[in-house]
Amino acid sequence: MLDYIGIAFLLLASVAFFISSFGLIRMPDVYTRIHVGTKASTIGTILIIIGACFLEPSWSFKLLLLGAFILLTNPLSSSVIARATHNSKKES
Repeated sequence: MLDYIGIAFLLLASVAFFISSFGLIRMPDVYTRIHVGTKASTIGTILIIIGACFLEPSWSFKLLLLGAFILLTNPLSSSVIARATHNSKKES
């Protein structure tokens, strides 16, 4: 039963990544693309980690630590990318 739940989470993550790929194409400017890319990668990765926790319960602690690290670093990295983009447009 846990295997089916884990596979369902992995499929949801695949759907999130697939939908976000269309968002990256359709968004008009760099800032909204960064937003879409960051949200999708965070949600998709967390869903993959949850699915992996159901598939391999013995790895749950390490996977949850990895998820916490991703939740802390993805927004920071997108902020840095947005700031660098903004600063590079000022100079040119």
